Formats: sequence, C-alpha cells, structure tokens
Amino acid sequence: MLTTTLDDVETRVLGCLLEKEMATPEYYPLSLNALVNACNQKSNREPVVNYDEATVIRGLDGLKEKRFALRSDASRVTKYEENFIKLNNLLEKEGALICLLLLRGPQTAGELRGRSERLYRFNDIEEVEAKLDDLSEMGLVMKLPRQPGRKECRFMHLLSGEPAALQAAQADQSAAQPVISHDNDRIACLEQEITLLRQELHDLQAEFTEFKKQLGE
Repeated sequence: MLTTTLDDVETRVLGCLLEKEMATPEYYPLSLNALVNACNQKSNREPVVNYDEATVIRGLDGLKEKRFALRSDASRVTKYEENFIKLNNLLEKEGALICLLLLRGPQTAGELRGRSERLYRFNDIEEVEAKLDDLSEMGLVMKLPRQPGRKECRFMHLLSGEPAALQAAQADQSAAQPVISHDNDRIACLEQEITLLRQELHDLQAEFTEFKKQLGE
C-alpha cells in the first residue's frame, strides 16, 4: 500500500523509466536527454506533453525523494533508473501493467494485453486479469465502474490517488440519476393510466351487459 502520491510529471517520468527498462534494456539507465525525449514521445502516450529539462529534473527529484528512482554517476554522463519495482517487490508482468497505466491512463484488461507486447508477453487475458487483481490487493490499481455503452471495465493506477477518471465516472453516474428517475416517473404514470383505462373498459363492459339484459326483458 502506497503512503505517498505522485504528481503528473512524476507519473510520466516513472512510466518512461519503467518502459525503457523493459523495452530497450540496452539503452538503460537513461540520460537526462533520453528521458526528456521519452517523456515527450508522441506515440503510446496519453496525454502527449512537452516537458523541458527543468520539468523532468523536478520529476526526478520527487521520485528520488520517494525512493522510486535512483541516480547513477558510474558513467561519464549522469543516468537515471527506476527503483519502484524492487521497492514494491513486483514481478516483471506487474511492472508492465503499472507502466502502461502510468503512460496511457485507464484501460481495459484487453487493451493492456494488446499494448504490453514490447514489455511483457501475457499468455491470455485471464493472466492479465489475475495480475490486475493482485495489484488491486496491493493498493496500486483499482477497477473503475463500467461506463454506459461499454462492455468491459477499465483499470487505473492509484499512484496519484483517485484520478479525475474516477471522479468523472462518479459524476456521470450522478448526472444519470435524474434521467433515470424521470424515466421511472413516466413509466409509473403510464402504468397508472393503463390501470384506469382497464377499469373503465371493465365498467363499460358491465354496463353493456346490464343494458343487454334490460333489452331482453
């Protein structure tokens, strides 16, 4: 269970460190310049950002303070690496899912499996769902309420607390309540009208039967 939260810059920087560690280990750890380029990459990112070096350094400082990132001066150029997976005793497959959620926001299990090929190859969607359940138990991931019109629920990371996606989903549900209530009221009125019409029809039938009897007499 996390006791600290990340801001948007720290989230992007950590996600990039995780991604490059898994996808291109030959170029890892990352120099500051490589990390800036990774943060500003236009593919596989949501949202796309344009950070300068000062912004990325601020994100790195925050991650180092939380022990999620380390600085290495072993080479001529200072480089940086993540410490998040080791610190939280995560498996590689769990780290891959966290990485994708950090870089692209809430996603379904199917989307995560399809986008994880460069990081980790899952056998099937059941394996993805099992790991998401494990991450949920650790307090690192949570399942969002299913959105109207969608068959699958999305998952999001909790490294930044409860993000806007959950608040928006809750707001959508709240906004939908008056509509649902209005529809229920209309249905109730229609049912009442049908009951009255049936009663009137029954009375008319009774009166007609009585009228026929009178004619027969």
